[in-house]
Amino acid sequence: MSTLTIRTDPEVERALEALTSEGRSRSEAARTAILEAERAHRRARLRAEAENLRDDPDDVAASRELAAEMDATRAW
Repeated sequence: MSTLTIRTDPEVERALEALTSEGRSRSEAARTAILEAERAHRRARLRAEAENLRDDPDDVAASRELAAEMDATRAW
């Protein structure tokens, strides 16, 4: 495990006070915030990728073509 040192400002101190008011350590609050930020970043990247696919006319056409083939196969 490694150590991370950060400089805080009054806004960050207020946030840390709120996050630690029920007994959570500053370290735990920071670790949780970093993990939540990474998850949000990952979701945003996946959302952007999905939106790009949704807006790609070639991909939309290929999806419709595949759906039509699946419907035709299902009829058997």
